[in-house]
Amino acid sequence: MMKKSVNLLLIFMFCLLLAACGNGNSPASEAANGEAASPAPAETGGQSGAQSSPEAANEKLIVYTNSNSDGRGEWLIEKAKAAGFEIEIVGAGGADLTNRLIAEKNNPIADVVFGLNSMLYEILTKNDVLEPFTPEWAGEIEEGLNDPDGYYHSLVKQAILLAYNPEKFTSETAPKDWTDLWNKAEYHGLYEAPTLLGQVTPRIVVSGILTRYQDPSGEYGISDEGWAEIKKFYDNGVPAVEGEDFYSKLASGQTPIGALVSGVLASKEKQYGVKSGIASPEIGVPVIVEQTAIVKGTKKRATAERFINWLGSAETQGEFAKEFNSMPANTKAAEQASEDMKKLYASIKTQTLDWAFIAENIDNWAEKIELQVLK
Repeated sequence: MMKKSVNLLLIFMFCLLLAACGNGNSPASEAANGEAASPAPAETGGQSGAQSSPEAANEKLIVYTNSNSDGRGEWLIEKAKAAGFEIEIVGAGGADLTNRLIAEKNNPIADVVFGLNSMLYEILTKNDVLEPFTPEWAGEIEEGLNDPDGYYHSLVKQAILLAYNPEKFTSETAPKDWTDLWNKAEYHGLYEAPTLLGQVTPRIVVSGILTRYQDPSGEYGISDEGWAEIKKFYDNGVPAVEGEDFYSKLASGQTPIGALVSGVLASKEKQYGVKSGIASPEIGVPVIVEQTAIVKGTKKRATAERFINWLGSAETQGEFAKEFNSMPANTKAAEQASEDMKKLYASIKTQTLDWAFIAENIDNWAEKIELQVLK
C-alpha cells in the first residue's frame, strides 16, 4: 500500500513538472527568467497608425527635420505616441541638417528625415545618405513629386510667396514680381533681402531669380546679366537679421515686402493680426515639396518604415493640414485642406525649376553671394 502511494505521488509531481514546462513562454515565466515580454505595436486600422507586427516592437526613432517650428514638432510627437511610436526630434535649418547628415553618414545618428525639399534630397541622394523605400501611400501622391528612384517621398507642398502689407500697398501698387523690387525705385528699401547662411527658403528665393538667367558658359551656369540682377536685389533691399521674425516687420510696416512660406501664412496672420497680400508673378512662384526618407545605416529599419507609413498616410497628413493650414502632397489628404489654402494654390502658378541644376550649383551661388555680392 505504501509503495502504491509513493508511485502515485511521483506521477503527480511529474505532471506538475510538465505543466510548468508548457507554460515556460508566458510573460510571467519570461519575467522570472529576466526577459521582458515585447509589447506589440499599436493596431493601425489601415494606414492611420503604426503597422502591427507580433515579431517587432517600435524602437525609439531619432528624427531630423526642419519642419518642427510653430508647434509642429510637439504635435507630431504627441500624435506619434498615440500611434505607438516614440520619437526624438532634432530640428535645424534644412541646409544645416543636410550638411550634418552628410557628415554623419559613416556613423549615422538619425533614423528618419522629413521636411527639407527636393533640392536637398538630391544632394543627400548623391552623397549616399538615404535608403530607398516605397511607402504604402506612395501611389496617393500628386504625380511627379516623389523621387522616381524611391529615395524620398512627398508630404507637404510649400509655396514661397512674395508677400506684402496690404495697408501699405494695394493689389495695383504692390510688386507683381520679384524683379520689380530692384528695378522700380518705389520698392527700394522696403523689402527684405534674405541671408543665405544655413537657410533653405532664402536659397529658393535666390534660385527662383538666378535660374531665369541660365547660361552654360556663365559662372556657375548663370549669365553676367543674372549676377548683375542678383547684386541689384541685395543692394536695394533691407538685410535680414538672424533671429528676427520677418512677418513682425511686414505687419508693422517697417519692412512691408518679403518672402513668406505658405505653410506659416495663417499662423503669422493670426499672431500679428495683419493679413498679407500675395503677388502672383506671371512666371510663377517656387513651390517646394517637403519629403521624407530613411537614413542609410539605421539599425531600426523596420520601425522607420512603419513610422513613414504612418507619417505620410492620408489620415495623418489630413489631420496635419487641418491643424497647421498646410497643403498636403497626398491627394486624398488634400481634400481636408482649408478652403483658404485651396484658394491660394488655385490662384498661384508654379514656377518651373530645374532642381537637379539648382542642387548642383546652389552652394557655389550662396558662397559667391556671401563673399562677393554682399561685400
